[in-house]
Amino acid sequence: MITNGRFWLLLLGSFVLQSANAQVTNVNFPKEIKAKSGEVITIYQPQPEKLSGDKLIGRSAVSIRETAKSEPLFGAIFYEVTLQTDKDTRLADLRSIEITNAKFPGIEDTTKLNKLITGLEAEIPKWNMWMSLDALVATIKQENSGVTEEFNNNPPKIYYRDKLTTLILLQGEPKIQKDKDLDAERVVNTPSLIFKDGGKWNLYSAGVWYISSDVTSGWKENTKLSKKLVSIDEQLKKQEAKNNGGKAPTEKPIVTDIMVSTEPAELLQTKGEANFKSVQGTSLLYASNTTNQIFKDINTQRTYTLLSGRWYSAASLSGPWEYVASDKLPPDFAKIPEGSEKDEVLASVAGTDAAEEAKIDAQIPQTAKVDRKKATIDVKYDGSPKFKDIEGTDLQLAENSNVTVVKDDKGKYFAVENGVWFTSNKATGPWSVADERPKDVSKIPPSSSAYNTKYVYVYESTPEYVYVGYTPGYMGCYIYGPTVVYGTGFYYAPWYGAVYYPRPVTWGFGFSYNPWMGWSMNIGFSTGYMNIGFSFGMGGGWYGPPGYYPPYRPPYYGGGGYYGGGNGNRINNGDINIDEINIGGGDRGDRGDRDRVSHNDRQRNNIYNNRNGVSTMDKKPGQSVGSGNRGTNRPQAGTGAVGTRPPSANNQLPNNRQAPTSRQNNNVYADRDGNVFQKDDKGNWNQRDNRSQSWQSARDNPSTNNLNRESQARDRGNNRANNFNQQRSMSGSRGGGGGMRGGGGRRR
Repeated sequence: MITNGRFWLLLLGSFVLQSANAQVTNVNFPKEIKAKSGEVITIYQPQPEKLSGDKLIGRSAVSIRETAKSEPLFGAIFYEVTLQTDKDTRLADLRSIEITNAKFPGIEDTTKLNKLITGLEAEIPKWNMWMSLDALVATIKQENSGVTEEFNNNPPKIYYRDKLTTLILLQGEPKIQKDKDLDAERVVNTPSLIFKDGGKWNLYSAGVWYISSDVTSGWKENTKLSKKLVSIDEQLKKQEAKNNGGKAPTEKPIVTDIMVSTEPAELLQTKGEANFKSVQGTSLLYASNTTNQIFKDINTQRTYTLLSGRWYSAASLSGPWEYVASDKLPPDFAKIPEGSEKDEVLASVAGTDAAEEAKIDAQIPQTAKVDRKKATIDVKYDGSPKFKDIEGTDLQLAENSNVTVVKDDKGKYFAVENGVWFTSNKATGPWSVADERPKDVSKIPPSSSAYNTKYVYVYESTPEYVYVGYTPGYMGCYIYGPTVVYGTGFYYAPWYGAVYYPRPVTWGFGFSYNPWMGWSMNIGFSTGYMNIGFSFGMGGGWYGPPGYYPPYRPPYYGGGGYYGGGNGNRINNGDINIDEINIGGGDRGDRGDRDRVSHNDRQRNNIYNNRNGVSTMDKKPGQSVGSGNRGTNRPQAGTGAVGTRPPSANNQLPNNRQAPTSRQNNNVYADRDGNVFQKDDKGNWNQRDNRSQSWQSARDNPSTNNLNRESQARDRGNNRANNFNQQRSMSGSRGGGGGMRGGGGRRR
């Protein structure tokens, strides 16, 4: 009956959570809109159904009253919307809308509804049009579209220490080159700063200098710095202060043991002997004097740990460790209470709500609009371009480039940098923004270091712009079976020549997941100069998108030090006090701008931010769009349905106001047939009868089974949104662990 696409623009326009400066706006539902012609429209919380790329399909229950005192008519709107997302603010802009159907069961008189449409046309441009990603994550039920390829889940080398230790990673045996900026020999195949001075090797880690005659062992604190080390130390301290709001860290650096690994490795640490406590309502124990995820199953006495989203088990902390699929864990892992001390692991436990939401979140793209004239890429090769075949495809991959470059079977070249595809007829350019991907990109196997580029998409294009996006897979977050994991587990050999180009890694950085900020790295590794803006002739830098070169988050030291990778936020647990850093954020790349990181940058999950020629949103909160002229497809009397209409071009218009909150309870839902149901205070379902204008018991209606799940999901979505907003306002908080609880759970 209602055929105008702008009705849904207005309807979803009320779905606003916060403004561009991250201040929370009115988030309560339902919304109430009063048209100039006098009608009152009550909008209940949208019910998303399916997400495919940047296209969202869903429905929402609505009620319409001719006057404030008249009885409402209830119905449902069905729609398809193109999303433009910003994962920093967890908001989505509705860039184009198509109404596919509208149903008002039992209503035969269409005159009133047609009059309403006319009134809505004047109101549409006045309302914000945004929706919450957290509400979407919690309420949508996606089909499992995780990877079917085999990842390498073999455990890395897992070390355990019961005292402060820093793990220094090298990609293979030490590779040493002359560094012109340092005027010294330097180890290049590590993100840490290790170079020779005075015949000894020197390492800078978390505010402390160490010295050794051997790169791989024998490290001790260096208390007598040479003139060169003093100069470099001054530069490092200045950069640390710059990244700390202009203030030097007040906490004293802590000296730790140094462990060097030339193979993929992880480090588990406890403060003294592991101290286990009970997990409420389960037969599990957890190590309380660590921020690593370490559990013991009382029934089997097996020890479990969570690394990069994967579970490993051993008879003791000394190993040996073996992989355990997330759906093969002891059943009590799924019983860990939300809101409890260890609920942050629920996203990695098959079948939990947190795991399902993490999978959905991994399918939501970060989108952007790319200006063809302004967006650029700087592709460099170490010598002449060298290409090798990518198994199972018609593509070849450049081995010696600073960014991912592939060649297709027609001799065309494609390059990816920071979530944008570029193309050229030559390996060396010139490059232009691509409006298509190489056809075999979806076939790239996990064994290839180019695997993550299959998660960078081109959605549509115009002569001036290309609309693009990437899902978290580009940053290393993959749906693997019933949960998400970080990295493929494969070791990708770096390029070593005149310059050193690292490749993506899975192990060694204590990757841990939280529901709003994605994956975080722990700080049990060197503060290395690369993290604070010093390049020293590093060539391509830490390879790949920002997920592969961790942003700096001072202070890295103090208050107890380095007990492993925890929950993605500052933790104070007795005298354990660590910081973690969120990956995939900030304004970093191989362009030498890593030193421009601000405090706010360190929260970012959107690598499109501040890129030349790339904009995340066509508009910001506070602007609205219209959708063109209404058509003439009027409903047929008695049908309760409408025809379809293509989306119209959007026009940016100034925002005037938001839809106010209705006094009605947000307890009304629509099923896929357009029937409208209400859940009362006792949990009983009633169905609306428009003919009698009354609610009647729906006790035996099979639709209520699905509606019960949707009701629970709606509550979780609201909790997620509230937790995210509260978390953003917490000084020093960075995750779903110690502060806000993940998966929609309550605050502790």
